[in-house]
Amino acid sequence: MNGTQKFTLVIGATGTTGSRVAARLAAGGRRVKAGGRRATPVGGASPVRFDWEDPASFEGALDGADRVYLIPPLGSPDPAAVMLPFLQQARRAGVRRAVLLSSSAIPAGGPAVGRVHQALPDLFDQWAVLRPSWFMQNFTGDHVHARTIRADGIIRTAAGEGRVGFVDADDIAAVAVHALTDAQAPNTDLIITGPQALSYADVAAVLTRVTGRTITHRRLTREQMYQRLAADIPAEFAEMLAGMDHAIAEGAEDRTTDTVQHLTGRSPRGFRAFAEREAHRLRS
Repeated sequence: MNGTQKFTLVIGATGTTGSRVAARLAAGGRRVKAGGRRATPVGGASPVRFDWEDPASFEGALDGADRVYLIPPLGSPDPAAVMLPFLQQARRAGVRRAVLLSSSAIPAGGPAVGRVHQALPDLFDQWAVLRPSWFMQNFTGDHVHARTIRADGIIRTAAGEGRVGFVDADDIAAVAVHALTDAQAPNTDLIITGPQALSYADVAAVLTRVTGRTITHRRLTREQMYQRLAADIPAEFAEMLAGMDHAIAEGAEDRTTDTVQHLTGRSPRGFRAFAEREAHRLRS
């Protein structure tokens, strides 16, 4: 390894994509700082404390870093308020490349992280914004869909029959690593999807076949979805998420892209293959 190689700071390194990005970078011989509130070791990465709500943690996390993978503060209705000052500090500290995790549903200048997306090209010469579709992992782990699947075999959304190009977080991480390490940064936003657009009813049918359990999609109105979400998260954030479901119902996410194939040289994982791999989580 080059002794002068600088670090890649991965923010949110214990999260769904952050943990995968940190582990892939470290396995590839990169020096990685795994940033999180508790400075938890991830793979071969060096743990470092990082907390969006504590600017005093920024300096130590940025020390020696020349690129950064950005996970916005979870649940924040205005992530730009804390992220933009950090990014300005990062540039002054020597960061030259920034890769931001956003969403296929949020364009540059849009709500929430869309403002950070819009500002990124003016802050860094080397950059990328990852805009993945909805994660396949939403049906496993601790996501609300995963919990209701395990508890009562139901997926509840306001997405109607709208289709989504659900994507595996492993494929998002693979794209992120290329965006962080390739000689030429993408310097654009990247819509990342799986190989096929599916409705939630289609998803339920696949999960039923794979698990042997009857799993159904229950259609809610936008207002019903908002009320359900607002019981657990801030009202503004709940309204945004319910609006995203409504946009799916109107066809906003009915698309697939070749981003994974183009950057990684391999096809993205399909939902059936993902479900078969994760079947034990869906049955537990």
